[in-house]
Amino acid sequence: MAFEVLFARDSAKTPASLDDLRTRVFYALQRHPLCRQVEFDIVSTPRTRRTNWTVSLHSVQPGALWTAHEIVADIQEAYELDAAA
Repeated sequence: MAFEVLFARDSAKTPASLDDLRTRVFYALQRHPLCRQVEFDIVSTPRTRRTNWTVSLHSVQPGALWTAHEIVADIQEAYELDAAA
């Protein structure tokens, strides 16, 4: 029982607003030289067991596609869209 409570607490994501998520994704992409020109939109989605938001990437250079995807995936693992957003 104690393990389940500990695991649930560790796997909880930090709530964030759409503006917070936009800011975090923008700065994360800016840190990588290939991803600095990537345009994106944050989209609220129905809640699944993994996430309730996604990123739509636009104008991605072919060499930056997988890198941008990995950056976004890391952020999605850490944050969930706040219910109030």
